[in-house]
Amino acid sequence: MTVILAADIEVGRVDFTLLFGGVLATIAFFLVGIAVLTVGFAMLDALTPGNLRHQVYVDRNPNAALLLAANHLALAIIVVTAILTSSDGYAQGLIDSLVYGLVGVLLQAVALVIMNRLLPGRLVTLVGEPHMSGAAWAVAVTLVSVGLVNAAALS
Repeated sequence: MTVILAADIEVGRVDFTLLFGGVLATIAFFLVGIAVLTVGFAMLDALTPGNLRHQVYVDRNPNAALLLAANHLALAIIVVTAILTSSDGYAQGLIDSLVYGLVGVLLQAVALVIMNRLLPGRLVTLVGEPHMSGAAWAVAVTLVSVGLVNAAALS
């Protein structure tokens, strides 16, 4: 039986400078991610009729809520991938994450415009319909799918 004495345990030291730098980096990357999600919301709001925020949170329109949720999920996947694949350098990593995140927003917008032109009817008018639509689910899944492809394409 081996007895370990307190004197035998190596505790090590804490590098508070490194810890503080990591906390600052976490906050900075978080703010970049929130900025990209905010731009993504503005993009979706611009591409859909009416005030999206009002339709989701005041009118409680299920189709608008579903499209918003799917778009945010797709953009979150893109932002997470952009952060994880960004440069190891702090400043370059932040810029990489921001730029690739914004490119992701742009590509999501292009996909939405293409879907709106190719699918029967006006896709964006789904947002104004008061009853849940199967088409809204199809669009939502397509938006998330495009977001996954978009994230995989980040380099």
